Amino acid sequence: MENKIAPNLRSLAILRAMSQTDQPLTPTEIGKMLGLPKQTIHRLCATLEQEGYLIRAVGQKGLRPARRLREMASGLLSNSRTHILRHQILTALSRDVGETVNFVVAEERGMFYQDRVETDWPFRIQLPVGTHVPFHCTASGKTFLSSLPLGQRRAMVANLSLEQRTPNTIVEAENLMTELRLIRKQGYALDKEEFVEGMVAIAVPVADPGGRFFAAVAYHGPVQRLSIAEAVANRDRLVEAAVQLRDAHFAD
Repeated sequence: MENKIAPNLRSLAILRAMSQTDQPLTPTEIGKMLGLPKQTIHRLCATLEQEGYLIRAVGQKGLRPARRLREMASGLLSNSRTHILRHQILTALSRDVGETVNFVVAEERGMFYQDRVETDWPFRIQLPVGTHVPFHCTASGKTFLSSLPLGQRRAMVANLSLEQRTPNTIVEAENLMTELRLIRKQGYALDKEEFVEGMVAIAVPVADPGGRFFAAVAYHGPVQRLSIAEAVANRDRLVEAAVQLRDAHFAD
């Protein structure tokens, strides 16, 4: 099987193998997946780690994608025709719900606003593309947290700084875990003035073809215009957009 992967494509094969799972992989595990000998796989993994594409998983055995690889993946998505289609989907969603819509991905620093369509209302909350927001008190962040397997979810919550951003912010780990269980069951997350006073939001997950969390699509607005009940009433439209976004990013 080794001969089936050209030498100049073996590093790419390793990176592709990393993309097939959300768990860290050891060089030995990658070698078994690809049919490459132990010496070869360890050498290639060491080079990818040295160059900043892979990193040792903290507290776990194995390697995971490092910032350089994530930035490359994000850049490829943003600089392709996919970006144009994604923005059109978000534009249509914003038009239907009448508020600002966001496409948000998870990064080490928090949830990252990768794309955004602003509402035409003069009164709006300014959170531009490139902004990082917390996991624990935003609709998109809680959507991501709820997607994690229980053990990872509990470990993540236990190590988050549950900063109180508003009087409504959930700052107790067990209370947040209870909220995440509900979100996982109902399929959407709410921000009930937990991040910014006077702002509410709703988010749903965008899954990859394997059903794994890929991003969140969300919209928010000031309480003067948007109630929690109105946000939940638009949940099906958000889910429809999430399916369109999945197809836009992963269609052949």
